[in-house]
Amino acid sequence: MKLLAQLAEHLNAQLIGDAACGVSAVATLEHASPGTISFLANSKYRKFLSQTKASAVLIKADDLPFVAPGVNALVVTDPYVAFAQIAQMLDTTPQIARGIAPSAIIDATAVLGNNCALGPNVVICAGAVLGDDVQLGPGTVVGEGARIGTGSRLWANVTVYHRVVIGMNCIIHSGAVLGSDGFGFANKAGNWLKIPQMGTVLIGDNCEIGANTTIDRGAIEDTVIGKNVIIDNLCQIAHNVQLGDHSAMAGSASIAGSTKVGRYCIIGGGVGINGHIEIADGTQITGMSMVTRSLADKGVYSSGMPAVTNAEWRRNTARLRQVEQLFQRVKQLEHQLQHLSQDGQQPSTED
Repeated sequence: MKLLAQLAEHLNAQLIGDAACGVSAVATLEHASPGTISFLANSKYRKFLSQTKASAVLIKADDLPFVAPGVNALVVTDPYVAFAQIAQMLDTTPQIARGIAPSAIIDATAVLGNNCALGPNVVICAGAVLGDDVQLGPGTVVGEGARIGTGSRLWANVTVYHRVVIGMNCIIHSGAVLGSDGFGFANKAGNWLKIPQMGTVLIGDNCEIGANTTIDRGAIEDTVIGKNVIIDNLCQIAHNVQLGDHSAMAGSASIAGSTKVGRYCIIGGGVGINGHIEIADGTQITGMSMVTRSLADKGVYSSGMPAVTNAEWRRNTARLRQVEQLFQRVKQLEHQLQHLSQDGQQPSTED
């Protein structure tokens, strides 16, 4: 439990109410109960401020008049960021591992820092290096010569291939595979010849990588994930991709090989990005879009078709099939108008 006085000091917030009030969890305005703290980041939920049962709320100064009587307030510039900071303070997520399990297998040439924790059946291969305070969940495998930075945490069954480098304070969720072979093959008379993938994967500090996401190693050079990059579940990043600092990638998005994505980019869920292209810093790509060319100018890009009723979809699809026919008719009419103009005649307006 934390006192509001402690939270206000941590956030540098203005405290309105009882400084000795304690909170032990975060909650939504609508479903909060005594002993919890909530927040208002979207004005459409303002109506719940007067009804909430939370002990305290995180709000902007403009929303203070709408707070229910008896509810304490912490006035901040950005309630959502403040909520994230408080949630970290009140986080009850258990440690991934404690101590070194007897079933863990550690090669004699591996180097472990201070206070590392390895769950059951963890495997640390030859020459691997773990920094201080690294936690590895059950069944995680760290390949030969791989390096994991101080304070990083890998949940159960993560696979880190040989020579992969993970920065400090990263979180890698269950089932992620880092450093598997890129999709590199040459075709000889109809037969596929494998191209050994000689690069590796470099992941910057303070990154989070979601469950069952795969990041392929580079073919010759490295696949590089910048610092403070967040990647959702079930994403695929191909060989030689560069994903810039502070970028975000939502679930099921994929980036094909050798593409360079800039800094501070946001890639929506289900997006597909072609290979060998470049995406400018600060670009946003909305969900289900397909990017087939370089995006040199910062902006918001979309191509996914939003859902409509089945009747609308059928109607639009039928019209789409007529586009080529309509195009040819327009070309024919333009050709006729050109001839009429050359002959000095006025085009007929009759049907």
